[in-house]
This record gives sequence, structure tokens and C-alpha cells, in this order.
Amino acid sequence: MSGIKGMKHYPASIKNEIYSKYISGQNVSSLSKEYGISRYAIQQWCGLLKSEPKIPKHRGRKPAKTLQEYKYENKRLKMENELLRDFLSLTERK
Repeated sequence: MSGIKGMKHYPASIKNEIYSKYISGQNVSSLSKEYGISRYAIQQWCGLLKSEPKIPKHRGRKPAKTLQEYKYENKRLKMENELLRDFLSLTERK
């Protein structure tokens, strides 16, 4: 076994045998069932998977605000707080 738990190391002879059967026309699913090896591993050996690193998905983050936008929002929130304080003082709920 390799250093990572659960991952098996297969000899090059089995890999070459599976690769030659794949080249001759046998599909990955049948090879997987026949040898008891995952389809992912066989696809990797046969060069069917891209080895390029995947680009992480953009999770919809909003673009960074400018200083002017932060100042405007801060001013708006201060005004809102002042209005709420005035309302509470008028209703006498301090």
C-alpha cells in the first residue's frame, strides 16, 4: 500500500495489461468489473483524465467596495441609527 490510507499500489504489469485491453477496444466499466479496480484509476492510467488543476468555483462574492461606498454606507447607517433613537425617545422606550 502507498502512504495514503486506502489507496492501493498496482504493479506496472497490471497497468500495462489493462491499458492494452483498453486500446484494443474494451471499455473502462468492463475492465473495472473484471479486475476489481475503480474506473477512476483505470481512466487515470489510460490518460482519459485531465491532469490540469481545476479552477475553484466562484462562490458569488461581491466585488470589493471602494472607500467612497464605505463612507456613504457608514453615513446612511448613522442616519438610520439617529432616526431609530428619535423614534424610541418619542415612544419613551429607552
